[in-house]
Formats: sequence, structure tokens, C-alpha cells
Amino acid sequence: MTENEDILVSVRNGVGILTLNRPKAINSLNDVMVAGIAQALDAWEHDDSVTTVLLTGAGERGLCAGGDVVALYHSARQGGAAARKFWWDEYLLNAHIGRYPKPYVSLMDGIVMGGGVGVGAHGNVRVVTEKTKMGMPEVGIGFIPDVGGTYLLSRAPGRLGLHAALTGAPFTGADAIAMGFADHYVPHDRLADFAEAVVTDGHDDALRSYAEEPPASDLAAQRDWIDACYAGDTVADILTDLRGHDDPAARAAADLIATRSPIALAVTLTAVRRAAHLHSLEEVLVQEFRVSVASVKSHDFVEGIRAQLVDKDRNPQWSPAALELCDDAAVDAYFASADPDLTFS
Repeated sequence: MTENEDILVSVRNGVGILTLNRPKAINSLNDVMVAGIAQALDAWEHDDSVTTVLLTGAGERGLCAGGDVVALYHSARQGGAAARKFWWDEYLLNAHIGRYPKPYVSLMDGIVMGGGVGVGAHGNVRVVTEKTKMGMPEVGIGFIPDVGGTYLLSRAPGRLGLHAALTGAPFTGADAIAMGFADHYVPHDRLADFAEAVVTDGHDDALRSYAEEPPASDLAAQRDWIDACYAGDTVADILTDLRGHDDPAARAAADLIATRSPIALAVTLTAVRRAAHLHSLEEVLVQEFRVSVASVKSHDFVEGIRAQLVDKDRNPQWSPAALELCDDAAVDAYFASADPDLTFS
């Protein structure tokens, strides 16, 4: 199995260790990393000497800040072929993680955004800390939550998932557990010892020794206004309800949503609601692949990345510029066949 500077692959005491190794980029995923994880998981699945997989990220800032969206930006400007291939491979990997037959322990410490959720939150042993800063911030760059994110968002209690999807705001490790994005809470300063214990003692013993009761979830405590305000048929209805609510947090959510790409918001609302009626992670990933392939051809995807990460003027000029200009036909077009659609062999 080949190693390279972006993904480190090793086996210790029957534990296959995957280390995302781009700390300067907060371990943002590229093609090489996706391929490396996929190759390792394929090999280990059929290797009886490997009993457990452990996913971690190099550096102090987080597991993974997402996909390398600047590379996707350049692909979009050249027709989108490279972006399409990246998403195809990435979503196949997300599905494989979701059905992996061995314990897959993901250490979701620090920043875990977008693609980081895809490689971490579909595992079957998902660990967070008090430093976890998780989120699906795609609407801020004119994109729509992907990597199986809409599967998780659509299954969060009440309408917490819609709140996270439409604001794009990060949430805590405790929130992640409450929302179904994680399972276990280990304090940050004990995480290295926990990881070592996974290798030496097995993940069950490690959890018994190091996992603690998580703090209360702030988001779960706000279910009353979130469930009420995100019930509207359209994003415009949701904004009206948020702005009319007494809770200052509701009005703050409205202000944040109002900065996001209107078409991305409209598509995200539809995507999350449709995902709730799909039966498997694979079915949701097929839908997300369609939406992502459509997004790469959109104005807002290129413009959002330009404003946030290329020119960094933080002043995207969205088109359409307002929610009322995003008609049903424009939204529905995002869900048309990607021709060919994502398939699972």
C-alpha cells in the first residue's frame, strides 16, 4: 500500500490507522486522499489481521475542513470534469464507510466540515470532543450539503438538520451527538490516550476507559423555536417565521441565512426534505451527486468560492440575487439525472 504526504496509512496491533496529513489546509480532502482511504478500506475489509479502522487528522486544528474546494473552483471554470470525478470517488467512499463491516473509529476533534463529515460521521464509532466544530457550510459558497450530509441532516431530531443546513453554522460535539452525527464524547486532552488505547486494548475497552457523558446540547435546548420556525414551505416562509420570533437566536439565524446563496438555500431545503424519504445512504448520495454536478455549472458555486476563498473579498454577488427569483423549475433542474448517475457496484 503506497503512502504519500497527504494520507498516512499504517497498521498497528490489528488496527488500520488512517491519518489525514495536510495540516496546513486543515486536512482538506483531495483526490489522492480519497483514493488512499478507499484503497486501504478495500484491503482491510478482507484482511482478517485487521480488526478495526482508526481515522484521525494531523495537526491541532481539526480532522478535516472539507473538500479542496479551490481545486473544485478551478475545475468548474474548466467545465467541471475533474470535480465530477472527485465527487464520484468521494461519494463511493462515503457509502463504503457507511456500510463498513468492521469498527470504524473516527476522531472528529476540532474542525470537521463538509467532506470531513463525509469521512467521519458515517462511521460506526464516531468520537467528538469539546473542541469539535462541526458543520455543513456549503450554502455559504453557493453549494449544497453533500457527502451524505443531507442523509444525516434529514434524520436529525425535529428540524435541527434544516437549521444546520440553511444557516451553514457550525455546531458543537455535544450538538453532533444530539443530532445523530456522532456517538461518543472524549475530552480533547484525553484523545491521544484514547487513540492509543484503541490500538493497544481495542475500541470497546478504550471507550469504557475514556468516553464521558457529553455536555447538554445547546441546539437541542432550542428545539421549540427551531421546530416552529423551520416548518414553512419555502425558505422565504422560514425567514419570515424566524424574523417574527421572540428569541434573539431565531433572528440571528435569519440574518445569517440572508447572506447565503438564494438558489443554494432553495435547493438545500428541497434536498434535505427529499432525503428524509429516501431509504438508504446510497440513495441519498445518488441524489447529492445529481445536485453537485448541477451546482458545478451554476454561477453561484464559482462566485461563492471566489468570494470566500480565492479573492477573499467576502462579498459574493449571487445570481439569482433573491429567493423570490428562484422558481420551482430552477430548483428541480438540480435534481435531474447526472447522466450518468452515481452507481454502486
